[in-house]
Amino acid sequence: MSLQLGEIAPDFTLHSTEGKIHFHEYVGDHWVVFFSHPKDFTPVCTTELGAFARRKNEFETRNTRLLGLSVDSVEDHKRWARDVEDVGGTAINYPLLADPDLEVAKLYGMFHPKADPKVTVRSVFIIDPNKKVRLTLTYPPSAGRNIDEILRVLDSLQLTDGRKLTTPVDWKPGDDVIIAPSVSDEDAKTLHPGGWKTLKSYLRLVPAPKN
Repeated sequence: MSLQLGEIAPDFTLHSTEGKIHFHEYVGDHWVVFFSHPKDFTPVCTTELGAFARRKNEFETRNTRLLGLSVDSVEDHKRWARDVEDVGGTAINYPLLADPDLEVAKLYGMFHPKADPKVTVRSVFIIDPNKKVRLTLTYPPSAGRNIDEILRVLDSLQLTDGRKLTTPVDWKPGDDVIIAPSVSDEDAKTLHPGGWKTLKSYLRLVPAPKN
């Protein structure tokens, strides 16, 4: 079974390139982008690991930690890391978990039981500081992940959290946001005294909050 949005992300303990990781402790009071790979020394994943490493500071400014996983050993991970740095120009600067027994891959529903797990373990989870799953993505072997999209969704989640707001299609930071349909016009006057733009009775746009 795949994890559902809003569920508590299962806790686990695994060895990594930075020592033993107790997942819920690692999350702490941070957001976490947790992404998996099917196998070391694979071409698409090599480019992805380097991209996450190059852009780690963009996640850190969002109070977000990175955590990778692959089904091979820590020793293989460390050898693979040399290729990642050679190709991507940046050393891996976040933990890469070793999951040779597919313990966490199965726990998180990262592969279909009738498929080859070393091909299908390519998932992304965004976990919030309450340890809840806020986003899940599953990629086919042929398509590399898009770091910009992961950052965009992270920005949307952090901006709208607890604010009764949502973000429209192709939203980017600085764009207008949507007042949630659950907010009446009367309540919206209090929440948004500057007013809003009504496109439909259920679609009201306001400038994004500044903080």
